[in-house]
Amino acid sequence: MINCLVVDDEPVARSIIRNYCSHLPYLNIVAECGNALEAKDLLLANEIDLLFLDIHMPVLNGIGFLNTLKNAPQVIFTTAFQEYAVNAFDLAACDYLLKPFSLERFIVAVDKAREKLQQIIKPAPENNQPAQPSYFFIRAEGKIYKVPYNECLYAEAQGNYTKVVKAESAILTKMPFSSFVDLLPGELFIRVHRSFIINKTMISHIEGNRVFVKQKEIPIAQNYRDAFLNNIGV
Repeated sequence: MINCLVVDDEPVARSIIRNYCSHLPYLNIVAECGNALEAKDLLLANEIDLLFLDIHMPVLNGIGFLNTLKNAPQVIFTTAFQEYAVNAFDLAACDYLLKPFSLERFIVAVDKAREKLQQIIKPAPENNQPAQPSYFFIRAEGKIYKVPYNECLYAEAQGNYTKVVKAESAILTKMPFSSFVDLLPGELFIRVHRSFIINKTMISHIEGNRVFVKQKEIPIAQNYRDAFLNNIGV
């Protein structure tokens, strides 16, 4: 069983989540409440595995509340406001459900939480496989550069070259863009345009068909938009 706490100041929203949970026999709603301060007391008094958390609430919003928790359970945000998605994923939320959401979308979010809970309960067995690298190498200007994933903001196709952009510098490598994309882990880098791939941890915000990586505005092509938003859980 997965013990759940529902935190939302709207009774109708709590009722919808309660109804959706009733279709999944492994979900057990321990309690419901209408604000973050009540939720804090309930978390102290109960073993909660999964938190369904609204964002706009009186006194303390959901983002601020989650920031106060030292050992937070798995969290699925449920909100009518899309603009907080990046903040939510910065806090390692399992998913971000935009109201009104369907039962199908709810189940997808809960499955993500179940997977994370299973990893905590049953850690992956040790093996002799080497750890996956956290960097890549590229050749440019007669040199070979080592670039950590967390320093790469985005990359841009420029003819037969690829421009790799870091916070303070850029590297122009004579490598086709498609070959460069194959170097990158798909769970960290997302293609948003035929000429752009971005590091999703570096997203500052999304506005219309534009994503902002630090201060750089990058277009989101229509044929990449759905996959991009699905990847970040929006």
